Amino acid sequence: MSYGASAALQAAVFQRLTADTALNGLVAGAIYDALPQGSLPPVYVTLGPEDAQVQSDVTGQGAWHRFTVSVVTEAAGFHAAKQVAAAISDALVDAPLMLSRGRLSSLNFYRARAQREGTGALRRIDLIFRARVDDTA
Repeated sequence: MSYGASAALQAAVFQRLTADTALNGLVAGAIYDALPQGSLPPVYVTLGPEDAQVQSDVTGQGAWHRFTVSVVTEAAGFHAAKQVAAAISDALVDAPLMLSRGRLSSLNFYRARAQREGTGALRRIDLIFRARVDDTA
C-alpha cells in the first residue's frame, strides 16, 4: 500500500471545489480545508476525514481513499444543504483531477448522511467519495 499520494489527492479535490463556479455561487467561496478561527458563514463546505485501504498489486503501489466532504448550514430544513451537496457531487464525480503525485484512476460518490447538529439549529450533510489512486512516485 502507499499513502504517499494522499496529500496530492486532498489538494486536487480542494482545488477542484474552489474552482467550481456553481458550488461557489451557492456558498460564496466558503470552502475550507481547515476551518478558520472566529465566526463561520451561514453555509460552508469543509474537507473531512479520510480512510485509505491497500490496493497494490504486482504492477505498483496504490490505495482506495474514502474521503468526506461536508456541507454545514444554518438554514432551516435540508433543501439548501442538498443543493450544495449536489454541486459538490457534480464537481467531483469522475473529475479528471491532476495530482502532484500519483494518478487518479477513478473518483465516485460512495454514500451520504444528512443530519441535524448539536441543538438542531445546524444541518450537516457528509458526502463520502471513493477514489482509486496509483502512486507513481
